[in-house]
Amino acid sequence: MDILAKLQILSGAARYDASCASSGSKREASSCGTGNTSQSGICHSWSDDGRCISLLKILLSNDCLYDCAYCVNRSTNSVERASFTAREVVNLTLDFYRRNYIEGLFLSSAVMQSPDVTMERMVRVVEALRTEEHFGGYIHLKIIPGCSSELVRKAGLYADRISVNIELPSQVSLQRLAPQKHKDSILEPMALIGREITSSLVERKADRRAPRFAPAGQSTQMIIGASPENDFQILRLSQGLYKKMNLKRVYYSAYVPVSADNRLPVLAAPPLLREHRLYQADWLLRFYGFSAEEILSDELPNLDETFDPKTAWALRHPEFFPVEINRADYLTLLRVPGIGVTSAKRIIAARRFSAITPEGMKKIGVVMKRAKYFITSSSGRSFEKHDRTPALIRQQLLLGEGIGAPPPRQLVFPSLYA
Repeated sequence: MDILAKLQILSGAARYDASCASSGSKREASSCGTGNTSQSGICHSWSDDGRCISLLKILLSNDCLYDCAYCVNRSTNSVERASFTAREVVNLTLDFYRRNYIEGLFLSSAVMQSPDVTMERMVRVVEALRTEEHFGGYIHLKIIPGCSSELVRKAGLYADRISVNIELPSQVSLQRLAPQKHKDSILEPMALIGREITSSLVERKADRRAPRFAPAGQSTQMIIGASPENDFQILRLSQGLYKKMNLKRVYYSAYVPVSADNRLPVLAAPPLLREHRLYQADWLLRFYGFSAEEILSDELPNLDETFDPKTAWALRHPEFFPVEINRADYLTLLRVPGIGVTSAKRIIAARRFSAITPEGMKKIGVVMKRAKYFITSSSGRSFEKHDRTPALIRQQLLLGEGIGAPPPRQLVFPSLYA
């Protein structure tokens, strides 16, 4: 099979991995090297400074040893199989980079023969790119659960970001849908990566010449809708991963049937709205000071499909509102629907000079069609009547933005289902 045929098969097979984003990495190329990473990331995603980033996203092989029910590359599926050699991936990456098609490489693989054999071949690719070709572009490398700790450590020294896909939210679901996988084989390398990242940062504070370990951090991915776990279970798992594993980000992938199996649910459509709400809730966990237990509970285990999680929380907690916009601290402002991280910082800065007015809020970037129901001002200017019940506010919000809104889109580039 020629390399173009392999590329067609293995780039298509790679589209089911969503755990990719702008990297935040700043790897500088050597004077004799090729490539440079500055705020780079994943193909057709966005960097922190707003640039669109592209990446060669492929599998090393789709010839899988495992038989996971949800995977298109499962061993019992009748699909065309292919595998790259390490040198073929190196040459493709360099050729695509020199043609200005990409800014780096996202490399994953099905499990060939064993986790160690597969991971060793993947590490061979990135080692050749860094040490032989002096490639300075972005590299995101998947870690194969069950591989040796030494291979994980080696991968982190060559890649900007590394990730281990947790795939399903519980061991029960793993046993049912991916019986050859176990949560310990997934969590152990995640914990190791977290420790190595922390250790690397400490060493580099003492000596700037110390090697960097996965400078863009680690991420993971969960498939949503293939198993029965509720949103509360998923968010508590994500919260634990952020706290314990030094994790950069969790990706949520709406399940799309790509393989027939009676263990899998029959869905009329992928749960894209659920995926979207989980991303919004995840944002609250990471940047807004919320806990999973505040967003959901055993009595309310799933996210509201009508409103974003912060608005839904605000409607359930009328005792917290209205917030006095000219006196509230930063964390309190973040709890107000329509006020984000940037606008909260702008409010704090602007009110040092004068009281905030409704017109000023709009200029700052606050989404007033939501925020006006939850704030008040000592400036004497009214935002909205505050004698309305949560039920009435809910109705007004529905009239203002909920009904007739376009359906959610998956938060990845169009060629991906997840």
